[in-house]
Amino acid sequence: MPRMLDVSDDVRAEIGDEEADRLLAGDNAPGAYDCTSCRTPGDSEQERTSTVLFIGEETAVLAFAHATCIPSQVVSVAEEQLKGAVRSITGEPADGAPATVPAPAGPAAPDAAPPAARQATLGVTCGLVLVEDDLRPALVVEPNSPIARPGSIGLDDDFLPLLQEQGFRPVADVSVLPVRGDGWSVLLAMGQLHAVLQGSGEAGSQNAWWKAHQPLPVSDGWRAAVNKTQTVLVYAAPHGSIGQQPREDLMRDALEKAAAQGRLVAMAMPLAGT
Repeated sequence: MPRMLDVSDDVRAEIGDEEADRLLAGDNAPGAYDCTSCRTPGDSEQERTSTVLFIGEETAVLAFAHATCIPSQVVSVAEEQLKGAVRSITGEPADGAPATVPAPAGPAAPDAAPPAARQATLGVTCGLVLVEDDLRPALVVEPNSPIARPGSIGLDDDFLPLLQEQGFRPVADVSVLPVRGDGWSVLLAMGQLHAVLQGSGEAGSQNAWWKAHQPLPVSDGWRAAVNKTQTVLVYAAPHGSIGQQPREDLMRDALEKAAAQGRLVAMAMPLAGT
């Protein structure tokens, strides 16, 4: 039976006309599916459904989502991130991946690649932040040690200047919505947080600025909020500014304190893929 599938030109170009036509005819497409964005059931025979193609260096995964959640598109993902998504579907363990213990305010990922030369890790915490009278999905990024500028031999912490050079803006008031950045996005695949992506300079290409060692679960409230806005507010502060707060109200207090001290930058990033 023909399916109510949306296959974008980009997806068609990757999978080929023959495979795209088979999908639309219902040969290789499921009727019922779990939306790769909101994780609730969908039916491509009854409602508009988007095809979302995740592409790594060697692996490609075709997923399905409610068209009301996300449009059909191609999402470039680091190979290890894509393998992690496949493992999350099949239930296979991630070889050598450390266990991640979520903080009460949201999942925290203690191991990630920093944006500068000095070896450090980035802590990333999910939470809901009240901005302009609406609860917004947010990520709070804080290194576990100072970040030096590449090539620097000094001890200065250049984390905020480096981010401002990439489009982040200082936060004077947490109640004001941050500006939307160019080239950045947040990857939420199969209902889990995978990475923060940054444009690589090549047309339409993105690299993982931060990526989880294994996909991180997010709360139902956080996922509902991001599905509503399709935007994630990403806040960043230098080492020692925020800390692991046990509740979202305490995280908000820490953000406001960091902003008052001129130690907070932010950017509103679109949702990538799901």
